[in-house]
Amino acid sequence: MAMCILNTLAFRGARLSHANRSSFRGHAVKRAYHGTPGGHPKFKLSSAVSDVSSSAKLTAQHVEHPAYELLQQDLIVEYGANAALYKHKKSGAQVLSVIAPDENKVFGAVFRTPPEDSTGIPHILEHSVLCGSRKFPVKEPFVDLMKGSLNTFLNAFTYPDRTCYPVASMNKKDFYNLIQVYLDAVFHPRAINDEQVLQQEGWHYELEDISKPLTYKGVVYNEMKGVYSSPESLMGRAAQNALFPENTYSVDSGGDPLVIPSLTFSQFQEFHAKYYHPSNSRLYFYGDDDPMKRLELLDEYLSEFDEIPVTSQIANQPRNLTPKKLSLPFPIGPDQPPKHLTTINWLLHDTPLSNLEQLSLVVLDHLLLGTSASILRKRLTESGLGESVSGGGLSDELVQSTFSVGMKGVEKEDVPKIEALILSTLEETAEKGFELEAIQASLNSIEFQLREFNTGSFPRGLSLMLGMMNHWIYDREPFDGVRFENEVKQLKQQISDGTPVFQDLLRRLFVDNTHRVTIDMTPDSTLEAKMEAEEATRLAELKAGMSPEQLEVVMETQKRLREAQEREDSPEARATLPKLTKEDLDRNTREIPSTQMPANAGGATMVITPVQSNGILYTDVGFDYSGIAVEDLPLLSLLGRLLTETGTEKMDEVTLSRHIGAQTGGVNVFFHSDLKQGNGVVSNPHDIIALMIVRGKATMDKSKELYDIMEDILLHSKIGNQKRAIEILKEMKARREGAVIGSGHSFGATRLAAKHSLLGYMNEVMGGVTAVKGSAALLAQAENDWPAFQKRLEALRDTIVKRGPVKEMAGGARMVVALSGEERVLERVRADAEKFVGSIPSTELCDNKEGTTLSNLRKNEKVNDLLVEKQNEGFVIPSQVNYVVKGGPLYTPGEPVKGSTTVVSRYLSTGYLWDTVRVMGGAYGGFGRFGVYSGRMSFLSYRDPNLMKTLNNYDGAAAALSAAVMNGKSGNPDSPGLDAAAILQAIIGTVGDLDSPLSPDQKGFTAFCRFLNGETPEDRQKMRNEILDSTPEDFAAFAEKLEKLKDTGTVVVFGSESAITAANSELSEDKKLKVQQALGSK
Repeated sequence: MAMCILNTLAFRGARLSHANRSSFRGHAVKRAYHGTPGGHPKFKLSSAVSDVSSSAKLTAQHVEHPAYELLQQDLIVEYGANAALYKHKKSGAQVLSVIAPDENKVFGAVFRTPPEDSTGIPHILEHSVLCGSRKFPVKEPFVDLMKGSLNTFLNAFTYPDRTCYPVASMNKKDFYNLIQVYLDAVFHPRAINDEQVLQQEGWHYELEDISKPLTYKGVVYNEMKGVYSSPESLMGRAAQNALFPENTYSVDSGGDPLVIPSLTFSQFQEFHAKYYHPSNSRLYFYGDDDPMKRLELLDEYLSEFDEIPVTSQIANQPRNLTPKKLSLPFPIGPDQPPKHLTTINWLLHDTPLSNLEQLSLVVLDHLLLGTSASILRKRLTESGLGESVSGGGLSDELVQSTFSVGMKGVEKEDVPKIEALILSTLEETAEKGFELEAIQASLNSIEFQLREFNTGSFPRGLSLMLGMMNHWIYDREPFDGVRFENEVKQLKQQISDGTPVFQDLLRRLFVDNTHRVTIDMTPDSTLEAKMEAEEATRLAELKAGMSPEQLEVVMETQKRLREAQEREDSPEARATLPKLTKEDLDRNTREIPSTQMPANAGGATMVITPVQSNGILYTDVGFDYSGIAVEDLPLLSLLGRLLTETGTEKMDEVTLSRHIGAQTGGVNVFFHSDLKQGNGVVSNPHDIIALMIVRGKATMDKSKELYDIMEDILLHSKIGNQKRAIEILKEMKARREGAVIGSGHSFGATRLAAKHSLLGYMNEVMGGVTAVKGSAALLAQAENDWPAFQKRLEALRDTIVKRGPVKEMAGGARMVVALSGEERVLERVRADAEKFVGSIPSTELCDNKEGTTLSNLRKNEKVNDLLVEKQNEGFVIPSQVNYVVKGGPLYTPGEPVKGSTTVVSRYLSTGYLWDTVRVMGGAYGGFGRFGVYSGRMSFLSYRDPNLMKTLNNYDGAAAALSAAVMNGKSGNPDSPGLDAAAILQAIIGTVGDLDSPLSPDQKGFTAFCRFLNGETPEDRQKMRNEILDSTPEDFAAFAEKLEKLKDTGTVVVFGSESAITAANSELSEDKKLKVQQALGSK
C-alpha cells in the first residue's frame, strides 16, 4: 500500500491507495538498496540484535476500570511492550492500550469506512471532521494544533476500507490536548451540521460572475485531480478495482474527480452517522503514560453512546476470475516519446493467510523484487523491454493481499512480451526454486529489519498501530499483527528441513492462480486537452440548464462560503482550545554529544557519536567531491549506483548483492551537499559542503565484513559495465520523469534555488528539471560512446575516493568516517574502521586543480555565470493541477539572521498561506520556506487549481503580515491578529519542529552534519533563544523584507499548458513565464 504521509505544514488527509507497499509486523518492509540486513548461512542473526527483544524484562501490566471489559492482555516481547485489549461496555468501542518505555506517545482512532461509490466520502469526511467540533467550535482546530503544538505526528489518512486519525507527542500535556481535540472531532464534528465544510473540503460550484464559466472547486476535488494525473496512480486504482469487482475495493475511497461532484450533503451526513460510532471504532494508545488515565479520558467521550450494530465488515473477494486484460489511456506531454506502462496484478488469496504464510510471502516478495539482483527484477531489467521495473510487488495491508509487477517506458510492440517474461520467470522459478544463498540473504534482510525496528522519524508506536490494525480491523487477533519471533523460527526450520516453501507459494499464489489482471497504460498526448474540454463542456451544459435564480444561488453560496472562510473565530471559540504555555517549553537545546579526532592512518577524520543502538553499528563514510569538474555533476547519481550494483573484481553483481544482504544491514551510496554555517549570518551561497557518502549498518560482530564490503565497492567495483550502466540510466530517466508530475513543487523549489547559489545549481543538475531533461542525452552518450563515458566515470571515482588534506573541509581531511552506536559497539568496531581508512588511497596534495571544479567556483565570481537565469519560468506537464513557486533572497550574505525568522515563516505557512492558497484557493497545500543559512524565502503550492490567484496571494503575504502586527497592537479581541497568544502559538510550533525525535542512525548523521557545517552548541542555543524570545517587531521587520519580494522574486511553475498560457495573458511583459516542456529533451 503506497502510503503518502504528508507534511502537516502543507497538507492534510493523506490518501492511502492499494498499491506499492508491503508491511509485516508493524512497519514497512522496504525495498533494499542492495540487500538490507543480514545473518549468516545458518539463518542465525547476530545475537547483538536477536537477544535485544527477548532480554527485555517485562511483567504483565494492566489496569481494570469498571466501564471496560478486559478481553485480553499479553506481552509483545519483540518490541518490549505490554498490551491490553478492552471493550467499552456501554458504547461497544474496542480499545488497545500498549505500555512501552517510549516517551513518544501515540493515540489513534480508526473506523472501518467501506465506500459504495467513488464520490470520495471517506476521504472528504476525513478532511472535514477536523474542521471544528462541538467542544471546540473553531473553524480549523487541526490548524490551530499545527500552529501551537509540540506534536511529533499530526495527520489523518484514508485507506480503501478504513480511516485513521493518529497523533503523537513527547509532551504529556500536549498529548492529551491532541487526543481531546481528535476525539471530539471524530464523534461530534461541525461538518455534519454545516454544509459549508463539505463545500470547502469536498466540492462546490464557483461562479465569479453570471457571464463567466462555471467551475468546480474543493480541496479533495483538486487533490484527486492531481492523483488522477499520475500514470502510476491511475494504474494502481484500475488494478484494485479490477481485482476486487465484488467488494468495496471496486470503487475509489479517495474519490474520482468525475464522480465527486455527485456527492450530496445528506449522503455525507448518513455516512458519518453509519460509521463514525464508537461501536465501529478501534481506539489505540501507546507509550509511557498512565494507562488508567487513558481509560478515564476515553470514558468521558464514550459513555454518552450506546452500543449499536454496525455492518462494516469487509467481504472477501473470491478468486474467481480468468486472466483479464485492460487498456487505459494516460496523459503525456507533446515532446515525450509514446511509451507504455504495463503491469500484471494478482489477487493472491481468498482465505486468510497464516502468520507464517504472511512472513513467507514477504520474504518471497524480497526474493523476486527486493534488490537489483532479485530474479524477477533482474530478468525484467536485463530484458531491455522497458526502462524501469514498476508495480511495487506485494501489497498486504487490505483484507486480501495483492501483487503487482511490470515495466514502464515500454514500446507498444513489447507490451505482450513483458507479460510473457513475467509469467515464464515465475513458472521457471516455481519449478527450479531459489538458490540457497538468495534465500539466506532475503530472510536475513527481513529479519534484521524486524529486529532493528528502525522507523526513522515515524513514531514507533504508530508503526505498531498500523501493524496491529492490519489484523484488528478485520476482526483478527491484533497482537499477531506485530509478532514475528515464532514465525521466523518456523520458517528457518522449514528451510533447513528442505521444505520448498517459496516454490509452493509461487505455484499456489501465482502460477496456478488465474485471478489476475494485465493492465496496459497507453500514452495519449491529447488526453489532457480532451479532459479539460470535457469538463468545460460538462460545466457549460450544467450552467445552461440552470435558471437565472439557480445561478444566483450558486453565486450567493460561494459568497457565503468565502465570508465564512475569511471570518475570524470568536474569542470565546478560540478560548475553548487546550493550549500549552511557554513554561511547557524547554529553553535548552537538545544536544547530541560527539567527538572528532584524526584517523590513525591520516587524511581522514573520525566522528564518534554514542547512541542507544541495540548492538548495531551505523556508519557513514564521506568523501569530499568538490574537486570534480562541474560538467561531471550529472554523472554522480549513476556512479553511486554503479559502485553497488555492478559487482567487484571478487564478486559478480548477484553475489555481491547477496553478500551485502547476508552480512550487513544494508549498504548504499548517496550524495550530500549543504551550505556551511554562517554563525548567525547568511552564509556565502557558494561555500558548499559536497560529499559522496557510503552508508552502512551491521551488528557489531559484523563490522569487519561491513568495512570489507565498503572497501571492495569503492576500490574494485566494475564500473565499466556498459550494459548495467545503460539499464540504470533508463531506470533513472523513467523515475525522474514520473516524479515531476506528482512533485512539481519540489522541482520548482530546486529550480528557484539554482538561480541563486552554487548549491542550488548542483541540486538542479543532479536532481532537478535539468537532470530530467538531460537524462536522454546522458543515456545516448553511454550507448554511443562508451569508452569516453567509462573514462569519465573512472576518473570521477579516482578523484573522489581519496583520503588526504583539504582546506575547505571540517577537520582538514577529505575523508570523514562517522561511527554511531553504544560505547561497547564503538569500542569493538574502532579497529575495523581504522583498518578500512588505511585501505583508501592517500594523497598528500590539497586539491588545487585548475578549471571549473566545484572547489574553485567557491571563490570565483564566474560562478554567477553558471547559475540558471533569473527569469520567470513555466514548465508544462500533463497535469490537471499546478505547482506554483515564487521566491528569492530576503537577506544578503553576511547579513545577520535571527532565529525569529523561522517563527515568522511558520506563522505564514500555518496561517495566511493555509487560508488563502488552500482553504479559499482550493489547493491541496500551500506553504512557505525560509532558509536561515541561505537567507532565501520561497512560497510553494501543491496540486493547485490556480496560478495567478496563487501568485497574487504570495504577493499579498507581506501586507497581511504587517496588518496582523498592527491588529495585534490594537488589542481588538474580535480581530486579534498577531497578539501575544498568536506569537506564542507560533513559537511553540517552531520549538516542536526543532525537538522532533530522532532514531539512533538519525542522531549519528545529525551530529555528523553539524560537524561538517561548523555549527556549534552555542549557535544552536542562540537560535533557540531568539525563537523563544520572538517579538512583534521581529514579525514587522520580516514583513518589510518580504514586501520587496513582490517585485524581486522569481516565479517557477509546473502546470498545465492552458494554465500557463492563461497566466501569461495577464502578466506584464517583464513578468511573463518562459514556457518550456518539462518532459522530453527539447
